[in-house]
Amino acid sequence: MDGVPAFAARTGGIAERFAARLGRRHPAAVFFGALLIGFILLAGSAILLGLFITDVLTHVAGIGSTDESFIKSLARDRTATLNDASAVGSAVGGAPVLPILAGLVAIVCAFKRRWLIAGFAVFVLAVESATYRVSSIVVPRERPHVHRLENLPADASFPSGHTAAAIAVYAGLVLLVTSRIRDGRVRVAAWIVAVLLPIVVAMSRMYRGMHHPLDVAGGVVIGIGAIAVLLFACRAAGCVEHAPAWRRSARRSKTARLA
Repeated sequence: MDGVPAFAARTGGIAERFAARLGRRHPAAVFFGALLIGFILLAGSAILLGLFITDVLTHVAGIGSTDESFIKSLARDRTATLNDASAVGSAVGGAPVLPILAGLVAIVCAFKRRWLIAGFAVFVLAVESATYRVSSIVVPRERPHVHRLENLPADASFPSGHTAAAIAVYAGLVLLVTSRIRDGRVRVAAWIVAVLLPIVVAMSRMYRGMHHPLDVAGGVVIGIGAIAVLLFACRAAGCVEHAPAWRRSARRSKTARLA
């Protein structure tokens, strides 16, 4: 599967069953079919989560006020140095950094004919961005009531798109890379970076008064969900591309269960 173990579908798993249902369709058609279904499920889940946060959690005693007061405490401790640092932290999780990174990975992989990796790099960000856009429109939430350091729509607090994008791109790419690396120290180092970068982004967005902690939590869910959607799409497409191999494997598995 483009030499990436993370793209290997589990025998009898959902990706393999989805590919089998589509029959002999082109891998690209299977990829985009799985992508569309995954996006619909992710966007729906994000909207439900947003409604739960805005209509339920924020009205529970203490949670709504704590969500707001945390941002106010960050705003009270602002300094010029921290303002500049938060701008850098925000840029790490937004445009143009992430689109350029995803685009470069996709271009290099396309030249090497590693189509699944290229598709993952491009569409993990696309799925995250589309999910963010839909959920922020359907679930309008007022940003924290502090002086905001960016001039963005005031009713787009949920979810944190920067946090979601940072997780989708950095953690997603590290997942692909580390699935091929056996050196435990390198794997740990890579995952430390993949975890720390979204944390820096999330703290920067809250410091700048753009999101509440619960909005960041929503971004975490969307970022992880975008990775899951792309893994599903890549695995399903890979099953079709290598149909003879996985069909033989499926038959052997079925025979073993009947024996």
